Amino acid sequence: MENGESSNDSNQNFREWIDLYSDQLYSWAFYKTSRKETAEDLVQDTFVAAMQAYTKFENKSSIKTWLFSILKNKIYDYHRNNFKIELASEKLNSETINSRNNFFDKDEEWINSAHPADWGEPNENLLDNLEFNKALKKCLEKLPPQWNSAIQLKYLASKDGKIICQELGITPTNFWQILHRAKLNLRKCIELNWFNKK
Repeated sequence: MENGESSNDSNQNFREWIDLYSDQLYSWAFYKTSRKETAEDLVQDTFVAAMQAYTKFENKSSIKTWLFSILKNKIYDYHRNNFKIELASEKLNSETINSRNNFFDKDEEWINSAHPADWGEPNENLLDNLEFNKALKKCLEKLPPQWNSAIQLKYLASKDGKIICQELGITPTNFWQILHRAKLNLRKCIELNWFNKK
């Protein structure tokens, strides 16, 4: 404990942090995983990790920033592990990877019913729109877990593709094909659940 802080003092601090930050941490974890139980577990793991590392905390950031930093790493680990588990259980094969998902014909041309709609130029940043974010979240939830994790790792955790491939133990070709299929499905889902309902 820092500055001769007693065990009772540190326990009181943690109770206060739990009261102050649990809801915010949970909301962020749920947004990043789309799973209630997972979000709850990640928040709990965050507080456990914070308690274990408390003596190393140097007050270079606020407690809230520190907790969110721990949670961010927990979320990244969750998606990385989730991807690996799915990969092992499904034994990702060429049929899964190369499935056309009803987007292309045998000549790799767009099927008329699946051809992307023109989204035009939005007059706002869609990620600032609460309703759009709800639609995006629903569409992410509909993706297979492995595809969801690929999108989360690449675009929401902003990890470099080469690093992701090394950490997941997959080839760049497999990773980019997974991302491609996931983006096709996301686009179609967003068209149906956002642009067609505006």
